[in-house]
Amino acid sequence: MIDLLVERAEFGHGGNQEVVRPFAAAGDVELLLVTPQMQSFEAGKKAEAGEVVLSEEDVPHWDDDFPFWQSTNVDFEGRGVTFRRIVMPMIEDDQKMATWLDTIGIDAVVCSGSKKNVSMWEDWMAPSASLVRASAKSGIPTLGICFGHQLLCHALGGKIERADSLSSGIWDLDLTSEGDDDELLTSHISKGNTVAGLFTHQDHVMTLPDSCRLLCSTSHNGVTAVRVFSDDGEKLPAWGLQFHPEAARARIERAHEWGHITDEELASFKGEHDGASILSSFASIVGRYQA
Repeated sequence: MIDLLVERAEFGHGGNQEVVRPFAAAGDVELLLVTPQMQSFEAGKKAEAGEVVLSEEDVPHWDDDFPFWQSTNVDFEGRGVTFRRIVMPMIEDDQKMATWLDTIGIDAVVCSGSKKNVSMWEDWMAPSASLVRASAKSGIPTLGICFGHQLLCHALGGKIERADSLSSGIWDLDLTSEGDDDELLTSHISKGNTVAGLFTHQDHVMTLPDSCRLLCSTSHNGVTAVRVFSDDGEKLPAWGLQFHPEAARARIERAHEWGHITDEELASFKGEHDGASILSSFASIVGRYQA
């Protein structure tokens, strides 16, 4: 997982736990975390040959308000989940990045939301874009969430722009014909039922990459979810979602208690959304590719 919210425990580590929860229902899970926004480019050189454990000296930009840890274990109803931080190659070579992903033997790639913005480009974003592009094009199940959606679309040639104001709330998704039959978005509902997502963002994907198909939009956001296709026009198990499927109700309420979201944002998040079911669908998809 490209873990870009380590400094916000409920939306960072807490959100990561919600992503991995449906995987844990099937067995023990190991989640490898990379933090390119805090890691040095120099440290990335030692990771190009394989998996390297992250140390504090590798992350000179670490937010000291969030204690550094290399690994931790979480119990999900009797299932063990291990979170381990590793060094990420800070390269812009898709072939080398794909080789690295194959070497460390991952089953899926998830890029989380972030306090950073694709519209305000920083150097660490280029290697991160290479990682999600290499993952998606290699046929590895890949999921970009909010910032991850924008990064994936940018990596594939889409245009990202910043709006004048923040959009926060729960919106019904206007499904396209592709989205109506998409295994990630709609496999949990009956035909004709609505799907809702929880949003909080200011950057927007403005143009659809050539290698993607539009799955849905909303009244406030034109490119809300996409699926990646191969050069031959075949579906790949790679998606970008502008909304936050990991935003479980308990996480939202605790984030508000800790001052991470405002009263106005909390009020806008009232209601139900389909995030947990969509994450369960992603876990099922990954399971099929493992088999």
